Amino acid sequence: MITFAELNDFIFCPMSLYFHSYYLDFNDGIYKSTSQINGSHAHSAVDENRYSTSKNVLQGTSLYCERYNLTGKLDTFYINEGKIVERKKKVKQIFDGYIFQTYAQYFSLLEMGFKINSIEIYSIDDHKHYQIKLPCEDKEMFEKFESVINQINNFDYSNFNQTNRKKCENCIYNPLCGGTDVE
Repeated sequence: MITFAELNDFIFCPMSLYFHSYYLDFNDGIYKSTSQINGSHAHSAVDENRYSTSKNVLQGTSLYCERYNLTGKLDTFYINEGKIVERKKKVKQIFDGYIFQTYAQYFSLLEMGFKINSIEIYSIDDHKHYQIKLPCEDKEMFEKFESVINQINNFDYSNFNQTNRKKCENCIYNPLCGGTDVE
């Protein structure tokens, strides 16, 4: 089973999925970066179902997608509009992993019988909305989504070698991994 968050994490660095398990029993404040802590705090209203009291808004609901064996939390789904909204603390760039997280929510909701008309990523800090094409409207991104799932399912940790030093420098798992030794 793959979590929605792992889709984004795997793209950043596949080893993060492995090293994340080391920290499961620790308080987040010990290993998360300040920006990650701020992001979690900004997202807490959705996670704790405090964002909306409307019966037409699903938020923080646990989801499962049988087709891709994915699980995770729904961010926000406006039932009457058929709109999925993935909230991020500060969006500077739309990364593929962000889109894949929305696709995971999309396919989970489809399996539950909901009609989805639109997807957007919302940047909390600057109140910007970024429209994301539905998987059926963006064949290339949809194929990348399926490819990443396949890569995760077939990943061999013992044969991985990170070649992007910048990723290692910005990784919270660097002390465990030693990735700054990348040439």
